[in-house]
Amino acid sequence: MLTWRSMRATVRTLRVLLTFRQVAPDHRWRCGLVPFPRSLSTGTPLRNDFFKDLEAKLAAARRKVADAAPGSAWSPLEINPNLPPERTDIVIVGGGVVGWSVAYWLKKKEGIRGGLKVVVVEKDTTYSQASSVLSAGGIRQQFSLPENIRLSLASADFLRNINVGALGRAERGRRGLALQPCGLHVPGQPQGGARLGGELQDAEGCWGASVASVADATPREVSLDEHARCGACLVWFGERGLVGPVVFAQRLQEEGPLHGRRPVLRRSHRWPNEHSPQHVKRAATQVSWCQRGVPSPGFKFTSNEATTEDGERLELRRIKSVQVRMPRSLEYQPVECAVVVNAAGPFSAKVARMLGVGLGPRDTLAGIPLPVEPRKRFVYVFHCPEGPGLDTPFLIDHSGVYFRREGLGGNYIAGKSPDEGEEPDVADLHVDHQFFQDQIWPELAHRVPAFEKLKVRSAWAGYYDYNTLDQNGIVGAHPLVSNMYFATGFSGHGLQHSPAVGRAVAELILDGGFTTLDLSRLGFRRIAEREPLLESNII
Repeated sequence: MLTWRSMRATVRTLRVLLTFRQVAPDHRWRCGLVPFPRSLSTGTPLRNDFFKDLEAKLAAARRKVADAAPGSAWSPLEINPNLPPERTDIVIVGGGVVGWSVAYWLKKKEGIRGGLKVVVVEKDTTYSQASSVLSAGGIRQQFSLPENIRLSLASADFLRNINVGALGRAERGRRGLALQPCGLHVPGQPQGGARLGGELQDAEGCWGASVASVADATPREVSLDEHARCGACLVWFGERGLVGPVVFAQRLQEEGPLHGRRPVLRRSHRWPNEHSPQHVKRAATQVSWCQRGVPSPGFKFTSNEATTEDGERLELRRIKSVQVRMPRSLEYQPVECAVVVNAAGPFSAKVARMLGVGLGPRDTLAGIPLPVEPRKRFVYVFHCPEGPGLDTPFLIDHSGVYFRREGLGGNYIAGKSPDEGEEPDVADLHVDHQFFQDQIWPELAHRVPAFEKLKVRSAWAGYYDYNTLDQNGIVGAHPLVSNMYFATGFSGHGLQHSPAVGRAVAELILDGGFTTLDLSRLGFRRIAEREPLLESNII
């Protein structure tokens, strides 16, 4: 009996020793004076947890085996959370100002909120080489084609009212786009005076521009101070030439919309925070933004053959999906879509070639490429304390040199398009400072003598999406790729025309045609027929 009682006491002691609680912060476990490194409890809760963990591990193993079986979609790679959606309605290739304008108007025109899904694809995740943020940022209406004048007028009105009309913010004190009307001064050459004067008179009749002609003006250069004293939109005619039209901000505010108005988007080469592409994405709900490239082969499409009346066989294609590649990766995401908008700017021809545009037999419709290529342009920032002040217009010299005031404190920007045979290499965005010394500075000093003492502070380079046919935009569908629309080739006018172009492309897609501005002459047909639509006033 004593032995049995001793055994029961021993069991009770062991049971006490095997049940512990943590009582010290140094994670040592104590029972009386005996230290233990950890709990040795073998109670029921611990056994239940053990079996639950075992069951979970067995279930995970079974799933892994099932996924690894033939025909499964299992992959050892981790799923990328930033992949675009597998299906969408419209894919816009190019996340610059033109592409985002198309996305905005598509969402604005959708019948049901969230009923239209749009994906914007951009390869430059930093926007460090994007043409939109590297432009000089001007808006002008001095064009010879009615389409370009209408685009500028509509875009200027949109930008002037963007806080209320586009972003839905009418609160006081909110920062806007810093759109500043500063006027435009276009000195003309003697041999071009009659032509430019006729164009301005036509604009006066068509668009209500205020143009004053002075037939007996002395054939001489008119200084900026003299123009400032005039304070009106003047066209100076003389026997030997035209000095130029100019409109200043004060006169614009008094007279209302004039043909000579050129607002300037200050600091346009750097996105203000609240009007960055990210902010526009938030304003246009249900728009997915994929900062990714679309490398070749970037599309999947179906093909059908057709025969023209002349017996020419055509291959008609329709895009089914876009292959979107993720950054710094070989991973692709196919995105099924109904429509693709090519707004890739300087590289839109490369995107078009992925669909075979321009790769067919020569002298056939399939062999006509998209005539858009990158052209590098330099913009120089210089300082001149003695230069013209707040009433300085945006001056475009007949030599091609332009300049405008950049903020306050005697800062200006200037540039010039090089001659056709002197186009710089587009392999990088390196700035040629000697170009300023040889081609720009002498013309600046000729127009404004104070600029003889200027000092260049910085410079940058950007790309034009240059239309080699006629330097005008290409807006519309391709005849052989039924669901691909172009919005490219603006040759330096993309920023100023983007709001109206985006609306026009949205109308084509959703309404089946232009309803606000008729841009039919800017379609691909003139490219196919090799009939350029020439614009006289190209910078």
